[in-house]
Amino acid sequence: MDGTRDEILADFQACTGIDDVGDAIKYLEESNWDLLAAVNQAMPRGTQQLPSEISPDIEMIEEIERMPHSSTLSSQTVCTSKNNSKVDVVENSKPGTSKPKSCVRGRTLTFHIIHLNNEYEINLSEQSSLKDLKQLIWEQTNILPCQQRLHGWKKEPESLYTSLQSLDLPKENTLYVSPISEDVDLTTDIVSLPNRMTQTYTLNIKDEIHKKTYNLKFSGTSTILDVKSGIYALIDVPVRNQQWKGWPSLVKNDSIMLAQSGISYPEHDLSVNELPMKEEKKDIIDLVESDSSIDEDDIEDGIFVDNVISTKIQRLMPENVTDETIGTVHFAEEFVKRYGPAHPEFFTGKFKDAVKESCLKPAKERKLLAVYLHHDNSVLANVFCTQLLSCEAVLQVLSANFIVWGWDITYESNKQRFLSSVKQTLGSVATLAMKNIDVDTLPALVIIMRTRSNTEIFTIVHANVGVNELLTSLIHVVEVFQEQRRTDIGVEEERQARERVKQEQDRAYQESLAADRAKEEAKQMQEELEKQRKEQAENERLAEEARKEAHRQAVESSLPPEPQQGTSDGVLKVRVRLPAGKFLERRFQSDTPLQTLLNFLIVEGYPTEEYKVLCSWPRRDLTSMDSKLTLMDLKFCPQETVILEER
Repeated sequence: MDGTRDEILADFQACTGIDDVGDAIKYLEESNWDLLAAVNQAMPRGTQQLPSEISPDIEMIEEIERMPHSSTLSSQTVCTSKNNSKVDVVENSKPGTSKPKSCVRGRTLTFHIIHLNNEYEINLSEQSSLKDLKQLIWEQTNILPCQQRLHGWKKEPESLYTSLQSLDLPKENTLYVSPISEDVDLTTDIVSLPNRMTQTYTLNIKDEIHKKTYNLKFSGTSTILDVKSGIYALIDVPVRNQQWKGWPSLVKNDSIMLAQSGISYPEHDLSVNELPMKEEKKDIIDLVESDSSIDEDDIEDGIFVDNVISTKIQRLMPENVTDETIGTVHFAEEFVKRYGPAHPEFFTGKFKDAVKESCLKPAKERKLLAVYLHHDNSVLANVFCTQLLSCEAVLQVLSANFIVWGWDITYESNKQRFLSSVKQTLGSVATLAMKNIDVDTLPALVIIMRTRSNTEIFTIVHANVGVNELLTSLIHVVEVFQEQRRTDIGVEEERQARERVKQEQDRAYQESLAADRAKEEAKQMQEELEKQRKEQAENERLAEEARKEAHRQAVESSLPPEPQQGTSDGVLKVRVRLPAGKFLERRFQSDTPLQTLLNFLIVEGYPTEEYKVLCSWPRRDLTSMDSKLTLMDLKFCPQETVILEER
């Protein structure tokens, strides 16, 4: 393929959104590589939007009109500004299966909002959230909630859904609002972009045409074009004819991802309308088919009629559905429009979520799953939907025992999408059974049941049956299901009982193990304390001995030398009787102080603080006497004996 064809292929895929290269080449080859002809062949006329067709004056509406957003308020509120104008906001429930909760009224708080030297007064129930307050500020100041920065809080709110009551606010509050600078390009915020791309955004889209609100979830990697293409399936307005409000002003084109757009997380409010037509379009009626009395000259001139209504049948599901949730919402709405209000309550969501909601719950909460497959080319479709599925008895059985999930396989692309989901959820066997259903026997109810530990197809009820036969088949399925569910409940209860016993045993073992561990830790702690105590005592003993030794050495160095033997004048011999019965002897000069005798005993290892020195006659404690007295003063004999006694 040469470079020119590569460019044509790339342009074709960009225009049609066909990712499969083989399918794209097939369309191009059938059109002899004529880009416009290939696009016209691949896409329905109502959805085409080539670059050459985009009117230069169709662009994203950036101005935000004053519009109440009542679907987000939790209670009725009244906003007043300085000119005493009031905006009444009445609570609307969002679409869903749950019933709206009754609103408990609390105090009414008054907020004085200061912006650009203007003051706006807003009265709001304390049961409301920060998001509600920002919506009302939007109406007064035209500053988007996602771009509002509020100052002056007594206690800073943690999120948009923080209740005003939890902030302990006084009745009168003054807040200052400043818009976040629009100079900051959120599309270049590399630091937090990966985190935003993994988030799921809930878009509360108000359909101004049909007066409905859709709550749709999109990943952060979805582009704005993905959102607009998805909403086309719900409101039947092509992307090029859609008029949006609520996108941040930083959004300049539809290729920006939601993570880069600067919208609020986790929810953001938008509104969509149809662009007003600049001039009334006039469609040429092929009069050859409608009125044969008109001649060909009139046909060539072209007879124009305003607002010709197409009689083409609206499919229950548009072609090439990529999001199963949006597809099922469209299916349920179109089913009601075509066949009336008496119909099963269709589950809106992905096929795997329907399986999880019905078959994968605990046995006591489990239900059957009825997959309704529709095909517009089947001659049985109208009778089956208007007579069998609208029968009150059938609807009661389905409502009480089934989750009903519907899908339209008229388009081959949607059929393949459905088979792919079945294969991922139930496996190839169930996929083959679905694939082999004959179109002539459609519509069909495929009954899926949880049997033991397997989720599989139980039976397929085709459209070529009567009401009684359909009802009998459903009741039979319910009876089998109830019997199987009772068995599964018994098995689950036995398993839960075993698990409880095991958990109790494990808990008792863990408690015993913890007690043993605590005892061992206490024992180790006691041993460690005892070891530390002994080490401390030993260190103290060694320190005391070191002190004594140092003292002894100091005393020894100060001890005078012993007089020579044979010297008799003024020399005394002192015998010291030790506690063990042994004796120490030493000679001293008669003028030697008593302290010298005590120092001698210290040097020999008998410190004065532990021992006392006694004279037998007269009995006296020498250690209690003045140590400066000489031995002569103490009347020591030439050979004196003293007694050493422990204190």
